[in-house]
Amino acid sequence: MKFGTMKPHRRNRLLLALFLVVGAGGATTFALLALNENINLFYSPEQIVSGEAPTGKTIRAGGMVLAGSVVRSETDLGVSFRISDMQSAEVTVAYEGILPDLFREGQGIVARGELNDKGVFVADEVLAKHDENYMPPEVADAIAEAHADATIVNETLAPVGQATDDKLSGVREG
Repeated sequence: MKFGTMKPHRRNRLLLALFLVVGAGGATTFALLALNENINLFYSPEQIVSGEAPTGKTIRAGGMVLAGSVVRSETDLGVSFRISDMQSAEVTVAYEGILPDLFREGQGIVARGELNDKGVFVADEVLAKHDENYMPPEVADAIAEAHADATIVNETLAPVGQATDDKLSGVREG
């Protein structure tokens, strides 16, 4: 079929439809690529330590600033500190800049930056909680999960201890 033998109004309609489909497809592709590059996923210290967090990609990390872990540079605005999920996982965070006024040890923070090859989280931005009742949802979920796991372990071990105490009390009486 020759393209030139088509009636002009049909050819124009077909070209318009093809142009709209290609344009909408291209716009959708560019929008999805832009969204994919701008996604900052949250990772807890446990996920970072276990290797789930990608290196060299912008992510968010959060946890509680460990007491005694804040080290400030004497020559510039550099500071490093360790964050934890209040279990066993700890991650070192390096930041160059002015920290928020509410930043201090024992507080919850969320930082945006990249994880380097040495396992140090290099932060571009550090956010601290704004009052004593607020905690970032991701940090609250990670801590709640850690406490839930600890509670399950304690509840599992408690009956064993009670049974042992009951047996010992029976031995003492007899």
